[in-house]
Amino acid sequence: MSEFKASARRTVCRTYAEAFRQFGLMMMSKGKEDSLSVGEKKHPVGESFLLSLVVSYFATSPIGILTGLFLLRIAETFGVYKGVMGQINTLSSIIAVIFALFMGLLSVRFKHKVLLIVGLLSLSVSAMGCYIAWDFYSMLALYSLSGVGIAMVSPMAIALIGEHLALEKRARAVGLVIAGGSLAYLIGAPIMGVMADFGGWRMTLLGFVIPFSLVSLLLAFVGVPSSSSSHESSVGGKSYLESLREIVTNRSAIGCLIGNVFRNAAFMAILLYSTSFFIERFELSENRASLVILGAALCYTLGSVVAGSLVNRIGRKLSTVSTALLASTFTISYAYMPSLWLSLALDFTSAWFMGMMASAASSLTLEQVPRFRGSMMSLSSAATSLGSAVGAAVGGMALIWYDYEALGSILGVMGIVSAVIFYFLTTDPAHGKT
Repeated sequence: MSEFKASARRTVCRTYAEAFRQFGLMMMSKGKEDSLSVGEKKHPVGESFLLSLVVSYFATSPIGILTGLFLLRIAETFGVYKGVMGQINTLSSIIAVIFALFMGLLSVRFKHKVLLIVGLLSLSVSAMGCYIAWDFYSMLALYSLSGVGIAMVSPMAIALIGEHLALEKRARAVGLVIAGGSLAYLIGAPIMGVMADFGGWRMTLLGFVIPFSLVSLLLAFVGVPSSSSSHESSVGGKSYLESLREIVTNRSAIGCLIGNVFRNAAFMAILLYSTSFFIERFELSENRASLVILGAALCYTLGSVVAGSLVNRIGRKLSTVSTALLASTFTISYAYMPSLWLSLALDFTSAWFMGMMASAASSLTLEQVPRFRGSMMSLSSAATSLGSAVGAAVGGMALIWYDYEALGSILGVMGIVSAVIFYFLTTDPAHGKT
């Protein structure tokens, strides 16, 4: 049986490795198109620009996959309870929220490329530190550096798209970059599982997490242009407080931030709780339940990629509102289905529209305050991290007091609230310009 599992995992790894290779080729060809069509409107970018941003976003996920898959093994290594070990995620998330707020200041003082590279360096140092961690407290401190890296990489990758690509190219680019983050779950989870079977959880750091962090660092250094229109032209002599004032006095920008909190809270119904739902409700084994994660990640990735076309057709605001309503409807309904296959279909459909919603909402947020994209996307990163924490907490309380139906309903309604916020409070500054 163990040989069959190992063979199955190797097959899955080869399949996803090939998928990633094709995805990379698509990024390269997309980069070529951008360099030809955008050069006269924006800073010329090479064919590796978009690929470097996709890989950078990809690099933010494996360290989280590590604790998601191997929390029990790590706890056993350091001789602590799993609940105590799980606090490394809590501290990392808190640091990510706090540092994302601080990034608003850094983004008006330093070039976005510099901040992206420093963030990737933090992820690399965190991964190397976790590999050599000697006790729980060293693991806690070194893992928390990943929160700093994520808070720097995520907003800067999106801000760089607005900085270097023409308006009609941005929506698709945002979708591809966001897809890079979910692609890590498709590729990283099975590969890291195989590596852990051979050499333990530390082997996954040495064989996958650290190499990808270093590759992303190299690609960002080579592929992202050094110039920064946001830093040199748009900011001028304005201070961080002035940029913050411009954001908080913009009703649409505030609407985007609040909407991002609610939409990401709703996403926790799929990301955190759907797997345990299928295990408990339909008595799936952990191995089969892992396929649910892969299926949802695939749907989320594809949804993120195709969202760019929808945005260019109907606009950023309408795309965000419509996909939020659809994703929330399917989130509410999947927990009520008596059939495994029907519930799976609704869960995957929700993940698809969640990916589209994330891409469309990020595109909408990016255009709110063009002169201060770095600050705006940093605040958006803090908002989405806060939404994750709220969704996890609310979902947990719903399970304690009620059941999965209540969890899906409550978090699904939060998604509907996000759609209402986006509809009534936001505007699309770029509408009609693409």
